[in-house]
Amino acid sequence: MAEPHATPPLKRARSEHVRKVLDQLEGLIVDGLEHGFFDYSIGCEIDNGGKRQLLIRAGKSHKFTIPKEELLR
Repeated sequence: MAEPHATPPLKRARSEHVRKVLDQLEGLIVDGLEHGFFDYSIGCEIDNGGKRQLLIRAGKSHKFTIPKEELLR
């Protein structure tokens, strides 16, 4: 099992883009739990400029572009 971080993961997200992704995921999970079942998938690719193209498939698709410089370290 992974060691817990001193700061909860949602508090470590300082980037606006990453924060939007995490907020979207949280909403999808809560909605799925309220509905009673769900099936989501998440994929990521790196484009030519080093940006991450994150795609969340959850009934409909949600696409986010995250600049490389905004990634957490």
